[in-house]
Amino acid sequence: MEFALVLPVLLILLFGIIEMGLFLYDKAVITNAAREGARAGVVLKSPKPTASDVQTVVTNYTSSYLLTFGAQNTPVVVTTGAGGNFGQPLSVTVSYQYNGLALGRMVAPITGAITLSATTVMNNE
Repeated sequence: MEFALVLPVLLILLFGIIEMGLFLYDKAVITNAAREGARAGVVLKSPKPTASDVQTVVTNYTSSYLLTFGAQNTPVVVTTGAGGNFGQPLSVTVSYQYNGLALGRMVAPITGAITLSATTVMNNE
């Protein structure tokens, strides 16, 4: 009888830990994708990388590492300062809607979608 009362609490706790781990992993991937995109955009080469080049780098990175569990939402990449001169800042912002595995999808209709976002600013070389 006690096990029947405690089992739902233990399962919610277990799935909550798994869900939080997935959330933090996706957040780290989004942060690294913004960093990779900014690094690709500031390197010294001719011609200078464009905003679409930066977006391609971010999209390739997230398609390799992001855990989506069948959700087809792609990250939104906003780049300002692409192709700038030496010393000018390049800003890359990556936003992604996190769907979750089980608990996240059950809570999403109540709380709304969770949007992960990361911004990286680097100076052009």
